[in-house]
Amino acid sequence: MSFVFDATKPIAIGADHAGVDYKSEIKSWLEAKGYTVKDFGTYNANSVDYPDFAHPTASSVETGEASFGILFCGSANGVAMTANKHEGIRAGLCWLTEVAELTRLHNNANMICIPARFVSLEAAKEMIEKFMTTAFEGGRHQNRVNKIACS
Repeated sequence: MSFVFDATKPIAIGADHAGVDYKSEIKSWLEAKGYTVKDFGTYNANSVDYPDFAHPTASSVETGEASFGILFCGSANGVAMTANKHEGIRAGLCWLTEVAELTRLHNNANMICIPARFVSLEAAKEMIEKFMTTAFEGGRHQNRVNKIACS
C-alpha cells in the first residue's frame, strides 16, 4: 500500500519527555497551517516511557485514522523501533531534510521520527514539510518495500 498524505485526516503526533517541547511547537505550527493534529502525548517534561506514546500514535496511522505520524524522542531510535513493530508502519528516523525526502521517495514511510536532542526546531519543520510533500517513487523501490514485512 502506498502512503499518500491525506489533508482531510488528522496528523498523529507523539513524544516522550525529551521531545515534548518540539511536539508542542510542531503541533501549533501545523494547526496554524490549517491541519488537524491528534496529539497522543506526553504533555509535560516528566520522565516517561516512549513506547506508551509511540504505540498509540503508530496505531492511529496503521488503522487509517491518521494520514501519517510524527514522533519525537531524544535520539528518535526508541520511538522508531517501537513504531516499526506495527505491521502497517514504516517509520523512518530522520535528521536531515534529505533523509526525510529519501525516506518517503524510496521507502514509502508513513511516519517520521525526529531526534529532538540533535536537530533544531527549524530543521524539524523543514523535514516534516519535505516528508509531507514528497511522493513515493515506486518503480524499483516498490519491490524492496514489499520485502520489508516479515509475513
